[in-house]
Amino acid sequence: MTAVLTSRDVVMDKEIRLTGAARLAELAKIKQARKRKDQLVELILLFAASVSVFTTLGIMYVLISESVVFFQHVPFKDFLFDSQWTPLFDDAHFGISVLLAGTLSSSLVALVIAIPLGTVIAIYLSEFAEHRIREVLKPVLELLSGVPTIIYGYFALLFITPLIQKIYPDLPTFNILSAGLVMGIMIIPYVSSLSEDAMRTVPMSLREGSYAMGATRFQTAMRVVVPASVSGIASAYILGVSRAVGETMILAVAAGMQPNLTLNPLEPAATVTSYIVQVALGDLPHGSIGYQTIFAAGLTLLVITLLFNLLGHWMRRKYREAY
Repeated sequence: MTAVLTSRDVVMDKEIRLTGAARLAELAKIKQARKRKDQLVELILLFAASVSVFTTLGIMYVLISESVVFFQHVPFKDFLFDSQWTPLFDDAHFGISVLLAGTLSSSLVALVIAIPLGTVIAIYLSEFAEHRIREVLKPVLELLSGVPTIIYGYFALLFITPLIQKIYPDLPTFNILSAGLVMGIMIIPYVSSLSEDAMRTVPMSLREGSYAMGATRFQTAMRVVVPASVSGIASAYILGVSRAVGETMILAVAAGMQPNLTLNPLEPAATVTSYIVQVALGDLPHGSIGYQTIFAAGLTLLVITLLFNLLGHWMRRKYREAY
């Protein structure tokens, strides 16, 4: 009887071992299948990330290669320090400072509007607005960023400029002021939305600790929430600056395209982007010096935007370490 039981035990043990081996093999297959899926997803994500990288590299290659041809004919010193920009005239001058002055003037006007209003709106939506009001105001505010910029341009030309002319009759029809004001309105959603998102990420425990110390909601917002989210707010500001520097159609329509070395927003001026539009719509032959100027101007704009992005990255790291 004992021998029979032992044989049965041996058979059952073999069956258990076979079943366990089959299960391990099945688990190994499942694990390999999951690994292959993970590798496929990683490849797709790597390809998606590489698209943006290679696109940026392609843009840089085109701008640099075409700009090298331009600087073979125009000294780099004249490009930076000449006070005139007349590349399409017989007496050609290539002083990019003229276009940079218009870009700087319009950007400053826009940021004077966008940064204060965007920050105040962000503080209100994050700390004071009720849930229903926030759910209505934020989408409505973000609709401003979906309006085509050429519509903003004609709004500045046909509405804002006549409105300002009632106060300042000597204001010319084309001017930096009205274009900059409307551009600031357009940038407000970028600043307010990103700033509000940064403020919402501040832990509620910090607010509750401030309230427990007797601080009001306004004091908590200004002395706790804003300092704690300053890295995200700084990123919103840098994005606003980059958006202002790269704006095209508002300035092309409302600011005029007259190269004018001035920082006075009450005068017409050309910017880097509006000049590129002007040449791109013209009849200049490809490969001429006049046509090559748009690549040199574009490279200058790319360098400025890159510097602002590096500044934003540095500010994020600095304030994250501080808080």
